[in-house]
Amino acid sequence: MIDMKMEDVTNLISSVQSGEMMDLEQLSEFIRGVANHSIPVEMIEKWLKAVHSNSITVEETTILTREMMNSGAILEWEDNQLVVDKHSTGGVGDKMSLMLAPALAACGVMVPMLAGRGLGHTGGTIDKLESIPGFNCSLSPDEMKEQVLALGCCIAAQNDAIAPADGLLYAIRDVTNTIDSIPLITASIISKKAAEGLGSLVLDVKCGSAAFMKNKEDAEKLAKSMVGAAKGLGINTTAQITEMEFPIGKYVGNSLEVIGSIEVLQGNGSKDTRDLVVMQGSALLVQSGKVNDAEEGEKLIRQVLDNGLALSYFGKMCIAQGVSENDAKIICSNPNSILPKSKRMTTFVTNEAGYVEMIDSMVLAEVARKHGAGRFSLEDKIISEIGFEILIEQGQEVRQGDEWLRFHHNEGLNDEDFSRLNDSISLQKQKMGKFSRLIKTIC
Repeated sequence: MIDMKMEDVTNLISSVQSGEMMDLEQLSEFIRGVANHSIPVEMIEKWLKAVHSNSITVEETTILTREMMNSGAILEWEDNQLVVDKHSTGGVGDKMSLMLAPALAACGVMVPMLAGRGLGHTGGTIDKLESIPGFNCSLSPDEMKEQVLALGCCIAAQNDAIAPADGLLYAIRDVTNTIDSIPLITASIISKKAAEGLGSLVLDVKCGSAAFMKNKEDAEKLAKSMVGAAKGLGINTTAQITEMEFPIGKYVGNSLEVIGSIEVLQGNGSKDTRDLVVMQGSALLVQSGKVNDAEEGEKLIRQVLDNGLALSYFGKMCIAQGVSENDAKIICSNPNSILPKSKRMTTFVTNEAGYVEMIDSMVLAEVARKHGAGRFSLEDKIISEIGFEILIEQGQEVRQGDEWLRFHHNEGLNDEDFSRLNDSISLQKQKMGKFSRLIKTIC
């Protein structure tokens, strides 16, 4: 194999910076070089920054996505009609994957889910699962396929076998502030999902101050870009644009979100979290042809959450991925007793009475990240137990002095932490209307 000439990489970067079309053959060669680690990281960083600042065309994005998909193994199924997955662009408290994979498997479809680690201020599905003692997310493509055929689902970490070009690009994007680029997000997400051999895909595109897409216009652009790329690769795809201002559910933080997920799988938990699981799961059941309409899909998802079948599949998935049978049983019955715990807890109270209008999700995410719940560099290690319990819901009436937030942390809080968290809640005097996460659906 002949390594790509650095002058060709420089030409690609110059083309992007000047708004000209890249040489598509060189672009393909570049992605192959990323996959085999023959391109220096500093050159990849320059290319990513150029794409982030100047964007690229639909044609270039398509080539980028295809080459990233083809850079590694592709899962193949005899019939992929019932092979489904979802992907979220990342939210504060977004733990849907932990519940959706087993719930969908309990409904009779197959979920070969590839998931990521923390990206920017949001927690990653893999970081959450790895807070469970013994949980192994490092599955090969063959192991993924074997487990899905036997059990119905798996949740595995991005690895060098599937879309290896994306593995390095994904990591570098995290530390170069090039996360919120529509072509890069599209290629990253769709290349991995296409490599799973999917028949159907639901995309949860977050929109708001705590999302990568801050406004509805940008969220729609990303949704349309991803739906177009996925459909172009033969995947039946829908995007749901959802609100990401208020934290999702009752928990923010890696091990705490496992607890929140188990509560929903036990038929309880946050209604906010459960509603998202039902909405996303129902869409996939409809798209795969498992049910006739959304109402039937919602009914089936609720049924497996309430009757314990989804929880049973979660426990089986834990065991299949390295958790001991005893620990899996404990995780499914009393996760608090086995997950890591913080050294300290600080409770915050309201300074006035009113109706809860907003909790600033971004503030919570940033403070949690500062205390170890997220990464600032590739080498940073996640502290699983850091995070928040949110003790109130949007629209709820509170009195002055009511407890509304509990911070699980190991190190002491400074004045800035106290000030930011105290100021992160907003109350209003009048009762609010009904709150809905779903903003728009794009097919």
